[in-house]
Amino acid sequence: MKFKLLGQFEVVTAKGRSTTLTRSKVSQLLGLLVVRNGTSVSAHTLIEELWGQDVPRSALTTLQTYIYHARKVCGAGPGGHSVLVTRPAGYSIEVPGDSIDAVVFENLVGQARTALDRGQAERAAALLDEAFALWRGPVLAGMITGPVLDAHVTYVNELRFAAHELYTAACARLGRHQEIIPRLRLLVAENPLNESFHAQLIRALHKSGRRAEAIQAYRNLWRILDMELGVEPSPELQTLQHDLMARNSVYSAR
Repeated sequence: MKFKLLGQFEVVTAKGRSTTLTRSKVSQLLGLLVVRNGTSVSAHTLIEELWGQDVPRSALTTLQTYIYHARKVCGAGPGGHSVLVTRPAGYSIEVPGDSIDAVVFENLVGQARTALDRGQAERAAALLDEAFALWRGPVLAGMITGPVLDAHVTYVNELRFAAHELYTAACARLGRHQEIIPRLRLLVAENPLNESFHAQLIRALHKSGRRAEAIQAYRNLWRILDMELGVEPSPELQTLQHDLMARNSVYSAR
């Protein structure tokens, strides 16, 4: 059985039947149980996720109905037993970690970080390529999420940001500056207030001999931060810009 969270929520049963889950509270409940794989989730937590502060009187009865439908979606695992289990403290999904694409992604990013720390930049980049290939769209795309599930979505997105930073670091060590510029431009466009992505783009442009574009990229960042937040780039980025301008002056004088 497979659970795919990195895009639209999809369940692939042990018999190979694939179901893309619709925008519903059953899907929301199942999503929360999957991200808490192997952990018992209390009825209280599930009710908080599904209804927030607006809890109906029939919440517990309705929750049990949702559990029933969620079991039908999952089907049976190995041995014919449901992977959605009732526990004294609540309910849980119990499947191997490699059955959940978000867990596989997290493990690959961890392996890549270790490889980069050991100086294995080529291996780190290959592991991250494998990790990024798991993504089919935004986490749980189009699904209803409440406060508990929102926190997990934020965590996975932050992990993806970290993975991109690791990838650009690996490529920089391998001298692949030109190769990562398109990826960085896209990341900057998607995350205009993320100074780290701007800094990596500026450095990649500079290392590729595209000084004028690097300076323009810094000016774009300055304009965005000034307009959106009324602040200047970080001291680190300002130092980088001064170095670029100094190098550009030397280059122009030749």
